[in-house]
Amino acid sequence: MSQIDKIPSLPEVHRTVTVPTNGSFWKKLLAYAGPGYLVSVGYMDPGNWATDLAGGAKFGYSLLSIILLSNLMAILLQALCVKLGVATGRDLAQACRDNFSKPVSFCLWVLCEIAISACDLAELVGSAIALQLLFNIPLAIGVCITALDVFAILFLQSKGFRYIEALVITIIAVVGGCFVAELIFAKPDLGGIIGGFIPQVEVVRNPEALYIAIGILGATVMPHNLYLHSSIVQTRAWEDTPEKKREAIKFGTIDSTIALSLALFINSAILILAAAVFHFSGKQDIAEIQDAYKLLSPMLGVAPASAIFAIALLASGQNSTLTATMAGQIVMEGFLHIRMKPWLRRLLTRLVAIVPALLTIIFFGEGSTTSLLILSQVILSLQLSFAVIPLIMFTSDRKLMGEFVNPTWLKVLACTVATIIVGLNGWLLIQTFSGWLNPR
Repeated sequence: MSQIDKIPSLPEVHRTVTVPTNGSFWKKLLAYAGPGYLVSVGYMDPGNWATDLAGGAKFGYSLLSIILLSNLMAILLQALCVKLGVATGRDLAQACRDNFSKPVSFCLWVLCEIAISACDLAELVGSAIALQLLFNIPLAIGVCITALDVFAILFLQSKGFRYIEALVITIIAVVGGCFVAELIFAKPDLGGIIGGFIPQVEVVRNPEALYIAIGILGATVMPHNLYLHSSIVQTRAWEDTPEKKREAIKFGTIDSTIALSLALFINSAILILAAAVFHFSGKQDIAEIQDAYKLLSPMLGVAPASAIFAIALLASGQNSTLTATMAGQIVMEGFLHIRMKPWLRRLLTRLVAIVPALLTIIFFGEGSTTSLLILSQVILSLQLSFAVIPLIMFTSDRKLMGEFVNPTWLKVLACTVATIIVGLNGWLLIQTFSGWLNPR
């Protein structure tokens, strides 16, 4: 491996966060806490809101079990990302370049860039919708405003990676606080919620419920999160010994598991809110974010309810664009060795998402945003298997991982999860394209 190949992704923050060699469990956990929260925002981004809203409005609490299953799969895959980054010192993009041929690596890079742009597109549109709902700002202008977070990343990263983590955690707390308030207003049925987390045969028997369930499963695991996590876990400066690597894997996994549990709460809260407010009042056709916003305050009888919902959407969208932009940097550096000045690299990443969003809004109108969000999720589904399969391959390779290779039980479990995700995404894509080709 050449000296250039040894350069890590995000070199400006690589191994910059000190971790204690001794100390209590909680002190070490606090030092490792952070990367998991950056990853978790991809699991609560605006792209997930539509499926959660539709699921709650149409089927009450019954699809909570699907959100739980999706979250458990995500926890497993993100734990594998921690293992890969710590054990090999390479992120997923670099591992692909190291182990695949140049043509294969180039194709994977193109697919990943398309997926990141699609994800960024959904987050930009979601944030723009929130700005329109709160301040009546036209969507095209809102899309441009949301691009300003590029400068926030540059400023905070110059101060230290912990500042970015602190901002992301603060925004997650805002989103979580908003939904705590909404659930207090909605007063959902606790028994119904508990029952919803228990898998039900009715979900499989009902084609419409199954379609939304697969949509929730298919849109949950974001491809860029796998590249992102395997890189940012390396911001911690652990000692390069097997013992300390094992410790880094343990605390990194705990960090991501706790963070993804918060994502589980927020996704569940969206569905619970939709079920409590819309499903049991006869408004079962609610699926649009804008419709939910308009009806929340009147139906709950609480004036701030709609505004709180929109604030949560804005915070969720902006948080997700922060991490998607960072993932774009990791992918470009990891696959291609392209080194640019941070401001230029992030500006290019953001422009790839802004341009199609603006063109769609300008030429097809603001009503086209829902179709744009759906299209972005389809593109993400297409790319997902090209990230999940290499991740499992690398972490199951003893030559690459050494003593940290996946044990047999974990290989079987990971392959099962990959099969479910890839299969359901494939089914969802077939149904989506069929709907486009044969509209009712």
